[in-house]
Amino acid sequence: MGDILIVDDERDIRELISDILKDEGYTTRLAGNSDECMAQIAAELPSLMILDIWLKDSQMDGIDILKATKRDHPGIPIIIISGHGNVEIAVAAIKQGAYDFIEKPFNIDQLTVVIGRAMETSRLRRENTELKRRDGTVAEMIGSSAAFKSLKSQLDKVTKSNGRVMLSGPAGSGKEVAARYIHANSNRADAPFVTVSSATIEPERMEDVLFGREGSDRGIEPGLLEQADGGVLFFDEVADMPPGTQSKILRVLVEQSFTRVGGSEKIKVDIRVISSTNRDLAAEIKLGRFRQELFHRLSVVPIAVPSLDERREDIPELAHHFIAGFNKSQGLPLRSLSEEAVALLQTMLWPGNVRQLKNVMERVLILGSDKGEITAAELPGTEGPSDEEGRVVLSGSLATLPLREARELFEREYLLTQINRFGGNISRTASFVGMERSALHRKLKSLNVVTSVKQGSRIAHIEDVET
Repeated sequence: MGDILIVDDERDIRELISDILKDEGYTTRLAGNSDECMAQIAAELPSLMILDIWLKDSQMDGIDILKATKRDHPGIPIIIISGHGNVEIAVAAIKQGAYDFIEKPFNIDQLTVVIGRAMETSRLRRENTELKRRDGTVAEMIGSSAAFKSLKSQLDKVTKSNGRVMLSGPAGSGKEVAARYIHANSNRADAPFVTVSSATIEPERMEDVLFGREGSDRGIEPGLLEQADGGVLFFDEVADMPPGTQSKILRVLVEQSFTRVGGSEKIKVDIRVISSTNRDLAAEIKLGRFRQELFHRLSVVPIAVPSLDERREDIPELAHHFIAGFNKSQGLPLRSLSEEAVALLQTMLWPGNVRQLKNVMERVLILGSDKGEITAAELPGTEGPSDEEGRVVLSGSLATLPLREARELFEREYLLTQINRFGGNISRTASFVGMERSALHRKLKSLNVVTSVKQGSRIAHIEDVET
């Protein structure tokens, strides 16, 4: 059921407690002084400790042992027992992290009930922590475009190191997925991956959340830094971190240690830090909103995560991946995409990037048919009645232009969209639009449309013409 360490300077009492607990199905270890106690903890962590406050012939008393154990192993529940107990000692013990306080001579039934509750509470906390660590741990990288391959190549190079990585890119582009991919393929894969949501944590609570707190009525409350010990701490949107916290995090990165809020003991941690941002941190530094020293500490290896617009070739693969995922997790219909739907998805605007695409696919599956292909008409922005089949509704700006200007504007935007849809591949674009490749090149030149490589992917854009 569990391994319990019993620490008491009276041999009869520790053996009596041991015999009772063995009858209840527990395994026990015994210690008569602080040296024996610390040696037992060093040899193997117990599931629970029963600790006497007053220990004769010991360098440390029960409170000292309690503080040291909770500092280094906050997950071990500790029950304090004492024949000299009073309210002040009980309060001090609880504040230092003890689960409960029982005064000698104790009632056996009371002791076993408290032990059972402490073990159950500890188990639930471990399970809750593990669930949080596993939450959203899918680190599957989906794509085959040049921009995606370039990104994955950079991520693969940093997985086996402990270097700090700064992932930059627009919101929804998949920065956390990239961070989880690094963690899942590193030598820390079996250790925690803990996310710090800099934008959602209230500034006045940031230090409690990160560093933990001690001395409160709830005893010691470990923070995210302790939870991430041995693993990865991911600062999501680090530019939103309060300035006061930035300086303290800088100190943690330098010293690999910190002090809990309300505490005085230094807590050592071994963590790898990965950060993300959708802002220009150089601009934030100039505006005095982000510490330059912290930027240099966090951005040892900067990696840019491309927007969905820069990897339109991946949209069909991503969409099918999301459809399969919703079918597995929610039981939504497993539908395919029509060619028209694929073409429309690849030409739509995606300001919300991959996250927006995922939301769109979920919406279509929930509101659409239970079977058959997903059609272009089911996608957002294509709904609404049509008076005559085959008609196209002009935008207000296009409808106000003369024919020649409207045609030129349409051709430019149409060809820009198609080239980017095919990842800058002129041959595939020419085949789809029904033009000879040489004719397409001439048309692009007349429209001032050029292509260039950005983050490993060829992107079409309008050439800047000097006047």
